[in-house]
Amino acid sequence: MSVPKRTPTAILISGTGSNMTALIEAAQKPDYPADIQLVISNLQEAAGLRKADEMGVTAICIDHRDFKTRTDFEAELDAALRAHNIEFVACAGFMRVLGAAFVNKWSGKLINIHPSLLPKYKGLHTHKRAIEAKDVEHGCTVHWVNEGVDEGKIIAQSALIVTPKDTPETLAKRVQTLEHTLYPVALASALTHY
Repeated sequence: MSVPKRTPTAILISGTGSNMTALIEAAQKPDYPADIQLVISNLQEAAGLRKADEMGVTAICIDHRDFKTRTDFEAELDAALRAHNIEFVACAGFMRVLGAAFVNKWSGKLINIHPSLLPKYKGLHTHKRAIEAKDVEHGCTVHWVNEGVDEGKIIAQSALIVTPKDTPETLAKRVQTLEHTLYPVALASALTHY
């Protein structure tokens, strides 16, 4: 029986790394198509860096605040990915908008998870906006990254029912649970098609 190709993959984070953790755990199975080899955060204080290290994945910080321009930051990010022979990138709570030059270099190899049912609620404060709009349904989306913010082609979505008791905080927690299930499945799907 042949062993499936495992693509060297990096995860970009800015915070606690809960989606990162779900991806790393999925990739511990030998038949999973991603080999998570690197985690990069743009913030030194991101708790996900320590978590990745504890899970045996190389974790580094490239702090965007150390660079004069976004172009300089993204050039360093690109150089780090290439130095580690990364072939695919998954953004997981990476709170930086990536510029056209970087996105074009990684076109077809760069995905993101977003906490709304795109095309609804691109950008920030998605849970608050869904409640204010009295939406019955809310959820999360994994999509290809292109030059537009949260505008790339959708790979997969997962939805839940918004209850009258939901606050932005409770809805965020409930959607995050969906994300942890959806993202590993969507990454595997993306890797079979890239």
